[in-house]
Amino acid sequence: MTEQQLPAWADPAVSPAGLDAQGVSRRQLLHRAGLFGAAFAAGSLATPASAAAGPRRLGGSDPRLAYLVGDHHIHTVYSHDAKYTFSQLAAAGEKFGLDWMVFTEHSNFGHAQYGAPLEHAEILKARAENPRQLIFQGLEWYIPGAEHCTVFSPPCKHEVDLLTKFESAYDGKLLGYTEGSAGAADTARNEAHAVKGIKWLAEQRRTGYVDDVLVLANHPMRLGIDSPHEIRNWRDAAPEIMIGMEGAPGAQGAAIPGWRGATSIRGEYENKPSAQSWQGYPADGYRTYGGFDWATATVGGLWDSMLAEGSLFSITTNSDAHRIVFDTWKNGDWPAGQNFDNTGKLPDPVNTDSPQPGSDFWPGQFSRTHVGVTGYGYRSVMAGMRAGRVWLDHGHLLDGLDVRLTRDCDFGRGVTLGGRLRVRRGEKLTLNITVTTASRLNPQGILPELAHVDVIRGAVRGRVADRDTWQAPDTKVVKSKDVTGRTGTYTLRVPLTAGDESFYVRLRGSDGNRHGAGYLGASVDPHGPITHEPGNGDPWADTWFYSNPVFVDVVGG
Repeated sequence: MTEQQLPAWADPAVSPAGLDAQGVSRRQLLHRAGLFGAAFAAGSLATPASAAAGPRRLGGSDPRLAYLVGDHHIHTVYSHDAKYTFSQLAAAGEKFGLDWMVFTEHSNFGHAQYGAPLEHAEILKARAENPRQLIFQGLEWYIPGAEHCTVFSPPCKHEVDLLTKFESAYDGKLLGYTEGSAGAADTARNEAHAVKGIKWLAEQRRTGYVDDVLVLANHPMRLGIDSPHEIRNWRDAAPEIMIGMEGAPGAQGAAIPGWRGATSIRGEYENKPSAQSWQGYPADGYRTYGGFDWATATVGGLWDSMLAEGSLFSITTNSDAHRIVFDTWKNGDWPAGQNFDNTGKLPDPVNTDSPQPGSDFWPGQFSRTHVGVTGYGYRSVMAGMRAGRVWLDHGHLLDGLDVRLTRDCDFGRGVTLGGRLRVRRGEKLTLNITVTTASRLNPQGILPELAHVDVIRGAVRGRVADRDTWQAPDTKVVKSKDVTGRTGTYTLRVPLTAGDESFYVRLRGSDGNRHGAGYLGASVDPHGPITHEPGNGDPWADTWFYSNPVFVDVVGG
């Protein structure tokens, strides 16, 4: 089967090797595509409802989707603080059900000078060894004056050159552009350089130097040095490129009881505010809540304050794999005269007989980002992420989630995650939430059980005057559905009414093990995620799912 013979919906950027006659891994899509996986895997994508039912002036329509599962933040021996080979990590991703992976090595001098081209050869090897996976080469960018970001593009002629040029010209660590404290002499220059870097990436996509490129902020509240105005500036520099942030960080095994110590926190969020931190964050913002970043977990918090401007900003989760909990591998020894700075690579790991220090899970073992696609391939995954068709879970809490918001006067499919529905004031709507519960034991040997699904609604008020605003006071949990004991696939139908203001809705749910009043109070979030005691955060006993929003634009009656 040649590339030209792939079905029209297939992405020619993926090699056809290892795919079935429809150009797609039937095993992957049937098992991990979600509600419409079987139809998608068979190649029978539905005709859009708009074509079948005629044009509708207000109601939107989305095609049937398959959900591909992935991880956009993974480190190998080409990062100075990790230890695994590409082959080891790709094999782990395959074992734990990942369809796509992004390898994101840290920027540093060794990587910039030597590592990236060598790494590419390993990427090609991993792609050949795992033809049913989509394996991206990326970079973990040290943002000038701030934290880290994932940067990645699909396989193309300049995928390596893009990363090396960007790293050399815009990496804060390499340039020494690390100052970000308020009032410091270099802070304004550094923040401006970060914006220039994102605009430069957008230009490479616009001119066709690369087929596509995306950026996602990593662990935004770990150090508290990503201020609200910086995140907004990055988004506004190129919204089609800078699409979101980690809603939940990696390192979810950091606080397994008795493992790393009495002060350990899930996500390695064990830091205190420093002079570099944005001073408007509360001290509690430096911890995780149910394993999720405070900026995401707080109903009416930073993420909601950005959504309340009416612009999509996605969330993801990932492993941030460096060193896996309970793993017995250790870094190999350096040959005489070699080090990371003059090779850009650590020695390959060596197995031992005893567990080694670590905080992370293997890719796909605990944290999963689900992306809704209409075709199979690298660019399809990126298009799904850009469109916001994303939900995430921990501990394999769900097998599938499909969300559709419809106007009650329509017969179409409505819109799904990341989409916009245009309605009239006073119209009746229905939020259709189709859940497929976990059908098999997760990697910890637990059959996850979903206890509740929460609907969160927030008013859309437009761009904020204060770019450092981190609260959305009109966002709250408006409905909580108890689904304890329900299994298989079922649909929850939640009625909504369009008022005078545009708004958005998003979803959240958990296994029901750990709850408390949300950070902004029980009237906003009566049973939200809470922090754990330091050193006592078993991640498998406190699992959640989150979804991206659906926007509703209200027009005159």
